[in-house]
Amino acid sequence: VVVYCILDDDPKLHNTELLDVPVMGNTDDGELLKLIGKKCEVFVATEDAASRRSLTKMLHDDYEVVPVNSIHQRASVSPHAELGHGNYVGPNAVVAATAKLGEGVLVGPNVVVEGQATVGDYAQLGSGAQIGVGASVGTGAFIGAGAVLVAGVKVGDKARVGAGSVVVADVPGSQTVFGNPAVKV
Repeated sequence: VVVYCILDDDPKLHNTELLDVPVMGNTDDGELLKLIGKKCEVFVATEDAASRRSLTKMLHDDYEVVPVNSIHQRASVSPHAELGHGNYVGPNAVVAATAKLGEGVLVGPNVVVEGQATVGDYAQLGSGAQIGVGASVGTGAFIGAGAVLVAGVKVGDKARVGAGSVVVADVPGSQTVFGNPAVKV
């Protein structure tokens, strides 16, 4: 993969370089955006789920393109896993056969998503998280670094699981849990 440029809304970064890649303008720069799909593909690289969703919608509606997946060369994604568009899978992450990732999911380094597990759109899985067989992570949910979801548990939409937590029971949408076992905070 060759990265030609970065678009960033922070004007202080314009005309600089990040990791030897030039920062050329804002994310709404029409002259650069019109190259997408014809000359190059796009990946939306922001941790903020609302921004990822908004930028992805704009790209689809205005330019008729969807972001590509960014899968690190040291990640292992089964050819039998299902992935939506615009996902990031970090180094040493594993996405097993029959696992499903929605759109715009961030899978951090060393994460394991086991078979039959599902991860909803725009969810974020922190470094080293373990998503057990058949577990589900809702849309926009956040799973902290090193957290473990045991087989079959359901974490609802926009729920948050603290770092290092062990989730042994379902977590309702928009609830925050922490600990071993994870409890509401």
